[in-house]
Amino acid sequence: MIDADAFNAFEAAGWNARALEYDHYWPALTRRLSDPLLDAVGAGHGTRVVDVACGPGYLTGRAAERGAMAVGVDIAEPMIRLAQRRFPRAEFRQGDAQALPFPDRCFDAVVANLGLPHFGQPEQAVGEFRRVLTPGGRVALTAWNHPAHARLVGVLLEAVHEVGVTVPETVPAGPNFFRFADDAELESLLEDQDFIDIGIRTVEFVHSVDSADELWDGLLYGTVRTAAVVRAQPDDVIRQIRAGFNRRVEGYRTGPTYRLPVSFKLAHARLR
Repeated sequence: MIDADAFNAFEAAGWNARALEYDHYWPALTRRLSDPLLDAVGAGHGTRVVDVACGPGYLTGRAAERGAMAVGVDIAEPMIRLAQRRFPRAEFRQGDAQALPFPDRCFDAVVANLGLPHFGQPEQAVGEFRRVLTPGGRVALTAWNHPAHARLVGVLLEAVHEVGVTVPETVPAGPNFFRFADDAELESLLEDQDFIDIGIRTVEFVHSVDSADELWDGLLYGTVRTAAVVRAQPDDVIRQIRAGFNRRVEGYRTGPTYRLPVSFKLAHARLR
């Protein structure tokens, strides 16, 4: 059973503590999804766009560069401070995706980049997206594909599974991280909130890192849920996980760098 409140509090605490690390390790990856998301909602000059779970503001900032009236919202105040410094043309607010701090029908578009797995109640979050959209407004969301395709995260998850670790009591049960890798789940999530003209596609590319250490550190210090499970293990178990991780990553070495395939689902829809 999932205690959504406990999970949401765990996620909020994790991102409050990891804002700088996330900003160090992951901008090159997540920024590559910005234009596909903004294209999907037709974001341009004068479009009122809200970026939910905006993190350090990469997507919000890109929307502002395209001429949109862009607002970013995130549960973690350190993320908001980073975003405000970096993207002064956009507006940022601290807030919960499942209770957005905006009135009804005030945006033309809602975008959320890789936010869905981090919401204890994703249906409630999408209900909030619906509430703040004008009639005919558009939404675009991304989610990780299955680990077999999203190798950047798959290499660690498989190593953890191979060792058979115990999830500590400090990590509350949360939603299936890869629930929305299933097109039917994404479609149902949107249909149930009165969205129509739903389209879902797979976005794939290769992400390069300079070393296995760089990827290991990014996954352990720039993420929350799986990282908390790994860091809570005894040293000998962590060494076993790292050995399995290293074996898998080595298969993606190309000369001095490592090139790992990544894969995401991008869903877009229009409010009836």
